[in-house]
Amino acid sequence: MDIYSKKQRWKVYLLGFAAAIVGLSLYYTNILVNQIAEDELQKVRIWADAVQSRANLVLVTEEFFEQMREEERKRVMLWAEATRKIIDNGQDIEFYMRILEDNTTIPVVVVNPDNIITAHRNVFGKGDESEFLDGQPFEDELRQMFSEYDPIPIFIIEGQVDSLFYRDSWLFTSMKEVMDDLIDSFLSEVVINSANVPVIITDSAKTRIIAAGNIGNGDLNDSIYVQQTINAMADRNEPLVIELPLHGTCHVFYTHSFLLTQLRYYPIAQFIAIGIFLIVAYILFSIARNAEQNQVWVGMSKETAHQLGTPISSLIAWVELLKDKGVDETTISEIQKDVGRLENITERFSKIGSAPKLTPYPIADAVRESIDYMKTRTTQKVKFYLNDHTDENPAVPLNLNLFGWVLENICRNAVDAMSGNGSVSVDIYKNTRKVYIDISDTGKGIPKGKFKDIFQPGFTSKKRGWGLGLSLSKRIIENYHKGKIFVKSSSPEGTTFRIVLKL
Repeated sequence: MDIYSKKQRWKVYLLGFAAAIVGLSLYYTNILVNQIAEDELQKVRIWADAVQSRANLVLVTEEFFEQMREEERKRVMLWAEATRKIIDNGQDIEFYMRILEDNTTIPVVVVNPDNIITAHRNVFGKGDESEFLDGQPFEDELRQMFSEYDPIPIFIIEGQVDSLFYRDSWLFTSMKEVMDDLIDSFLSEVVINSANVPVIITDSAKTRIIAAGNIGNGDLNDSIYVQQTINAMADRNEPLVIELPLHGTCHVFYTHSFLLTQLRYYPIAQFIAIGIFLIVAYILFSIARNAEQNQVWVGMSKETAHQLGTPISSLIAWVELLKDKGVDETTISEIQKDVGRLENITERFSKIGSAPKLTPYPIADAVRESIDYMKTRTTQKVKFYLNDHTDENPAVPLNLNLFGWVLENICRNAVDAMSGNGSVSVDIYKNTRKVYIDISDTGKGIPKGKFKDIFQPGFTSKKRGWGLGLSLSKRIIENYHKGKIFVKSSSPEGTTFRIVLKL
């Protein structure tokens, strides 16, 4: 018992030491993870501020372009008025000629009611003054080039309304391309960002996706998935509201980066991984230890059977010699019983480690044989009772020698626990698939904390004995008969062992 008390104490010490190592490791890891997570979160905050600043810059730039567009329209109106004034011979045309010559960027075309080009400027580039378009019809690709704005009616010839077509200046167009590139760059930098932040940009109704990035393997064509993702992002961070040209009011939904999410769950994953490792290591250690114990058991059992074989053979010969000497038959009969018992014990030891042959045998008869044997080997102060509650004495696959050994071990321990004075009751129950054998005594009981320890090799509460009986019993029932044996209950008034066997 001291061995197992020390073993339990060492288990507690080792468990506490392992828990301390794991706890310190998790604590330190958690500190590092929190620091890295804070750095990642700061990157997200900086990114969000940068998005807002860039959006404001894009908005201001767009407003500037709108002002430029309006100024260019005013210039076109002025150019049209100057053209009309030049036709009027009564005016001083020097001022108006200067206005016409100053237009070196805005493409303009004057078309008469017959859709014929009568004048043009800057059509194919800045300062273009070629005259090959004059007299040509205004149609097809040329008309398409000037379709963005409505034409301005001008009166050059009395009674005739010509049309002045114009488009954005070459300077404005170049700047607009830069503006479009700026917007595209802005969207790209938002959705594909260095902070690896998952982003979804939607319209004002939050139904149409304008751009998205770092979302993973999700299907953005699945409206349900998109809505769930947007809701999850909105729960994590307040969406940014920005104004974008061509899109108007937009919402930028974002959440923590994948790295930050991983870092938050890393301590838990680490704890689980360490736990799995320790459990697997313990299981492998237990398997190796049990395998080693099995080898020891088998070797010891076979050696014991071998050592008993020679003297038993000699005893059998001596019994025959005593018969020839005319010794009393009663004496010889008792000796033969004991020799037979020794042979039975030898057979039991020889079967340890080998697959025993199980033969169906009436369970009540098997129990009765063991009880009858114990009655002849114990004091008359100990009473044995057998109660068969099955009413049919079902046959159970048994190795009779080994099963009898189990019952004898339990009954012998019961007699020792009662100090040779009390009763042992064996009750047999049955259901459709199993047989239950309860062995109850009136001894001093077993502490609840020792219910499992008593089946360990070497555990004993006696001054004499090896503490192997119950360990062998457990091995015989569970390994050979595929059943179960355990302490069903115990109190100061007695203990009940239960054996469960399959039919």
